Amino acid sequence: MPLKSCNRNCVYCQLGRTVPLTNDRREYVPATEVVAAVSQVSQAQRQDQIDWLTFLRSGEPTTHARLGWIISQVKRISPLPVAVITNGSLLYRPEVQEELLAADAVLPSLDAGTAALYRTINRPRPACTFERLVEGLIAFRRRFTDKLWIEVMLVKGFNDTEQALSDLAALLTRIGPEQVHISSPQRPPAEPWVEAPGPEDLARTAALLGGAARPVASLTGESDLSAYENVVEAIIAVLCPHPMTEEELMRTLNRWMPGQVARGLAQLSRDKRLQVVTRHGQRFWSSSGARYPGKPDRRGEAAQPGPPVTSVRRGVGPFAEVVNLEVCRLTQDVSAYRTAAAVQQARQRCTRAAPAAKAIRSRAADFPA
Repeated sequence: MPLKSCNRNCVYCQLGRTVPLTNDRREYVPATEVVAAVSQVSQAQRQDQIDWLTFLRSGEPTTHARLGWIISQVKRISPLPVAVITNGSLLYRPEVQEELLAADAVLPSLDAGTAALYRTINRPRPACTFERLVEGLIAFRRRFTDKLWIEVMLVKGFNDTEQALSDLAALLTRIGPEQVHISSPQRPPAEPWVEAPGPEDLARTAALLGGAARPVASLTGESDLSAYENVVEAIIAVLCPHPMTEEELMRTLNRWMPGQVARGLAQLSRDKRLQVVTRHGQRFWSSSGARYPGKPDRRGEAAQPGPPVTSVRRGVGPFAEVVNLEVCRLTQDVSAYRTAAAVQQARQRCTRAAPAAKAIRSRAADFPA
């Protein structure tokens, strides 16, 4: 199973860049195993210890081909309400809407009120257009009679301006969710230049977005590690979906002595199963399979060279769309450029490399929207 499978490359994603972007609906995890795991947890815990059964995946849950079946089976074995956290990009598909109708709450993300800002922040696969996102959210709202809670992730300097929030408020009025949850990146974002707004900015955003909007705290909760006897296995289970600081890890793994946790981290680091990601001076432990660019923290600077990625943002002239390509190392960091001048410079570098530019032009036609 891939660490992350998603049709977006959100700049704030705590699991790093998406490699590759995928829109395929497949059974990434055996559906029977998911249901069995939920059954096991439900039997092991008292009902008053669990509020919701929530599906979110390492990536986009609606890309799982049997999500609808999983939800229906889970509701048979447990009286607990079911929630699905989704980026909403596939809600324009009637079959995806049908599967989610069985949930008690659906929480789609909506970070932008315009197509341009949507492409900047969420960097979707070409097929996942802004128009389809809006169409799907409105259509699903008409059919879904239960709780629709929109989630907005604020990125400082991008979707927290008055104009951006005005555009978003107008779109939320068209959709009509019961609640709008506003949050900011608290774990290592995929891109080093992503900054989180302060608490006062979240409060200001809630006021501008209307009565349904409210700031929400980051989900921390407690991890049930009762099934793990080995500290190394417990560390992997915790960090795969949620990168953490060492302090957070120590609190989460308090069944073990701090020295045991430290030795486990050292072993996993030596085995190259974990990595340390630094964002704005804070160090996070994360799975080694997550793709993060390098060290620069100042917006507009390029990421350090790293493994090739498959989503390249082309922001000026012929670099105007997101193209899902396997590309050469030369172009692999274009998506980290945010200012027009930096994008233009990246474009010139790519243009000078005639073979690579020719390959991109020739292969672009192979990826329909």
